[in-house]
Amino acid sequence: MSRVCELTGKRPITGNRVSHSNRKTKRRFLPNLQKKRFYIPELEKWVTIKVSSNAIRTINKHGLYAYVKKLQAKGQAMGVKL
Repeated sequence: MSRVCELTGKRPITGNRVSHSNRKTKRRFLPNLQKKRFYIPELEKWVTIKVSSNAIRTINKHGLYAYVKKLQAKGQAMGVKL
């Protein structure tokens, strides 16, 4: 499975690992992804999605259904179809 948030599309980015002597080597910054199960009361069903911790905070604030509808209106909802 890829390391991509299904809602926000966050994915690994690259940067430099910098040593004490200031040598730079490539490294990857991985997003904080969690596999989470959500209940959608509007549809009366459970869905399991891989989301970033930032998306989980937003879902807790607005609700999953409203958040996905907002992302779909913007054209940004990556992998979730409701």
